[in-house]
Amino acid sequence: MGTLDSYIVPLPDASGDNVSYQWHVGDDFFSAVGGTEIQEGSLDVTLRVRETSGGYALDFSFEGTVRIPCDRCLEPMDQPIAASRSLRVRLGDEPDDDGEMITVARTEPTLNVAWNLYELIALEIPLRHVHPQELCKAPLPDEDGSDDEDDAPTDSRWDALKKLINNK
Repeated sequence: MGTLDSYIVPLPDASGDNVSYQWHVGDDFFSAVGGTEIQEGSLDVTLRVRETSGGYALDFSFEGTVRIPCDRCLEPMDQPIAASRSLRVRLGDEPDDDGEMITVARTEPTLNVAWNLYELIALEIPLRHVHPQELCKAPLPDEDGSDDEDDAPTDSRWDALKKLINNK
């Protein structure tokens, strides 16, 4: 049994009932999925599968942290994640995923939700993720917006050019 086999959801089991699954996803999960954005993390996941008139609704809720690089210093940082998201699934003749609805073949009505779960988690990562200022190892600009490098001695030949620029 592979690492991701526990994320296979048999859809007919949800006929008439709500079926729930619970997982703890950790580093093994992120490694097995093979995504590039997240390699480490620890989240608790609940999936509720319910039958709807057009197929099935998969309601995910997850909470925990993922370890990603800081945008500023590139050192690893823990990013808290907490969200609830839904996917719509239907049975059809051929498997398909058009972005809004996942179609699963009637002949094999199961869905491995591992990649879908990974994508939902990755979508919750903010566009900009940085350490708190006191923990970041990157040099930060002073309050006036200048870096300490501006105070370093410069080649005197450039000083005349800088005066011309500053006069404009």
